Amino acid sequence: MADLKEQVFQSNTGSDKPSKKATSKDGNEPGSGIRHAKTTSLFRVVNFELYARPNALTMILGASLFLSAVGYITYMRYRDTKDNQKMYNAMDEEGHLVRRERTSKWD
Repeated sequence: MADLKEQVFQSNTGSDKPSKKATSKDGNEPGSGIRHAKTTSLFRVVNFELYARPNALTMILGASLFLSAVGYITYMRYRDTKDNQKMYNAMDEEGHLVRRERTSKWD
């Protein structure tokens, strides 16, 4: 049983065989990525993030700006729902939109 596991491991890792790089018809090697594939200029412009090298500063800046925007939207929604409990929009006699304070029918 141990021999079988060792043979399977060696065949998976390829340690006993010399490595041969497989190439396709256009000369690309498996795992070479999209940078070596033939693409159009339009594809490269639209999908710029596939060709640009990762930059930690840009990622941190982008993430912080995104989280700031989400936080601001959340704050505005919270503030708006708090105010909406007291006010509502109504049309006056001239057809203009007016904010009025809610009144109870019981008062």
